[in-house]
Amino acid sequence: MVKLSVIVPFYNVQQYAPDTLRSLRANAREDFEFILVDDCSRDGTPDILARAERELAGAVRIRHERNGGLATARNTGIDAARGEYLTFLDGDDWLAPGHYPRLLAAIEELGCDFVRTDHVQCTGRARTIQRVPHGRRGVVLDPRQAILPADRSTSVDYPYAWAGIYHRRLVDRGLLHFTDGLRTAEDRPWIWRLHREAESFAAVSLLGVHYRRGVATSLTQIGDVRQLDFIRAFDQVVEETARDRDADRLLPKAVRTYCAIISHHLGAVERFEPAVARRLKSLGAAALRRMPQDVLDEALDSMDVQRATRLRRLRRRPAPTGAAA
Repeated sequence: MVKLSVIVPFYNVQQYAPDTLRSLRANAREDFEFILVDDCSRDGTPDILARAERELAGAVRIRHERNGGLATARNTGIDAARGEYLTFLDGDDWLAPGHYPRLLAAIEELGCDFVRTDHVQCTGRARTIQRVPHGRRGVVLDPRQAILPADRSTSVDYPYAWAGIYHRRLVDRGLLHFTDGLRTAEDRPWIWRLHREAESFAAVSLLGVHYRRGVATSLTQIGDVRQLDFIRAFDQVVEETARDRDADRLLPKAVRTYCAIISHHLGAVERFEPAVARRLKSLGAAALRRMPQDVLDEALDSMDVQRATRLRRLRRRPAPTGAAA
C-alpha cells in the first residue's frame, strides 16, 4: 500500500529540476510515490523527468499535452495519487533529507485531517525561515478557529500547498482539488476551503521545504495577464465565504485580504505590461463594487491611510460595461 503520494508539477524548470529530484531521492521510501507532472514543458525538462522515472524509486511520470497551469497540474497528480496521505512540491524547490518521513510521522501521531509546516525561503543565497502564522504547535484544533482575526495574519494567509501534508479523506470529501485553470493565487480558494470545511488540523515546527523565490519563469515574476487570475481566485473566496454559516464573522477577513492584495498589485503596477496595468485597474474597480459594500467600508476604515486611499480612489474609477475577471 502507498503511504504517501508526493505531487510535483514541472514546467520549463530544466535549471532547477535536478536539485528537486535529488532531494526527492533523499526522501524516498518503499511506500512513497512521486507523481511527476510535466505541464507541457518546452525546454529540457521532459528529458530530465524521463530519466527520473527510470532512476527514482516510486516515480510516476505524467505529461500534459497542453499547458494547464499549476492548479490543473496539481489536480492531475491528485487524481493519480494512491497514497493514504498526499503532499505537494513545486518543480523548482527542494527538500531537506528525510523531511517526508518526519512529516508523515507528525500527521500519523496527531491523527488530524491536515498538518501545516514552516519553510525556508531562498532568495539567491539568502535564507529566511517563514513560520506558519499560528502560535499553538503540535495541538489538534478546529481549522475554522484559525481563520480570524481579520486584522492579523492567520493560517489562511499562509496558503502554500507544499507546506504541509493532507489525509486522503480530504480528497474523498472534495476538499483537496484546486480550481482548474487558475494561473496564480490558485492556493487561496484552496486554503480557505480547507479551513472552513475540514474538521481538524495542526501546525508543527518542521523545517524541510526550501522555497525558491525570484525564479525568472515563476508567474510571481512575470507581469502579464495571467497575474490577474488573483481576481478570479479571490472572487471565489468571497463568494464561497458569503455562503458559509459564519459569513458575518468570516467575510470581513476575506474582504480585507482581497483589498490588501489589490492594493499590493497597484503599488507595484509598473512591473506589469501597460495593457495589463490598465486591465488591473479596471478589474480591480469592478471587484471592489462586487464586494459587500458595508463589509468593504469597514475594511477600508481599518486599513492604513496609504492603502485605504489607493483603494478608495480605485473604487471611484468608472468600470467599462461588462468588465469581469
